[in-house]
Amino acid sequence: MNTNKIYAESIAKEYAPKDNSKIVALRKLDAKAKMPATVFTYTFGIISSLVAGLGMSFSMQVIGGTPLFTALGIVIGIIGFIGMSINYPIYKKMLERGKRKYAFEIVELAKQISEE
Repeated sequence: MNTNKIYAESIAKEYAPKDNSKIVALRKLDAKAKMPATVFTYTFGIISSLVAGLGMSFSMQVIGGTPLFTALGIVIGIIGFIGMSINYPIYKKMLERGKRKYAFEIVELAKQISEE
């Protein structure tokens, strides 16, 4: 076995121009269909958990220290927990909408690939 030849071929593959095959196009379409839902879900989930944490900090009197802040913290915490609980159903609906939007193109491209 010539390890120098294998090493040279692996280096050459890194610098060779990338092939714009149909598989690459299919992967890009798939990512394009899923990306908006994923980005929204992570963003909304992080914001919701931060809001819930702020509410817990208020209600445990870590921030503030009056009964007003405790009551406000409970309300803010509930809003954060509601946001976290509806995050996954929103994700599923957004993902379904993205898949429906690109379904025709993805199916046609998959048919072309499978026929080859």
